[in-house]
Amino acid sequence: MKKLIVATALVTASTFTFAAGGHGPSGCGLGSNIIMKDADEWHEHVLAATTNGTSGNQTFGMTSGTLGCADAGGPLSTDIQQYIDGNLDQLAADTARGEGDSLAALADLMDIENADRTLFNQSLQANFDKLFQSENTTSGEAAEVLSAIMSADKTLSKYV
Repeated sequence: MKKLIVATALVTASTFTFAAGGHGPSGCGLGSNIIMKDADEWHEHVLAATTNGTSGNQTFGMTSGTLGCADAGGPLSTDIQQYIDGNLDQLAADTARGEGDSLAALADLMDIENADRTLFNQSLQANFDKLFQSENTTSGEAAEVLSAIMSADKTLSKYV
């Protein structure tokens, strides 16, 4: 029985340590980002960590990049870079014009509200030379620059 308890404690501790990544002692997930969002007492962290670990939502969050776990780098968190990779040429053309289907699809993928679409298009068009520095620009480079451009804007930073 002691071996089972020790093994369970080690697995739980390693999971929480992996998921913590700047999210506090309880890691990311439903427990720490929704239920106990402002936890500052030890027992609140224990409840949040228990909720995260036992309900399986922490694993889901790390895989999908949701529930405050976007920085975990799960397989579903690369949608934007994959979209850019598959549409780089058309995206460059639409960005140069400041409008187009590929730009609209990127905005959809990033969940940009309709009220902010014009600003999104204008910001990308104004920064075209940074986004597409050469004919050899990769999707990873474009995604990084896109993130930097949006982070620098007060309105668009909420989408990054």
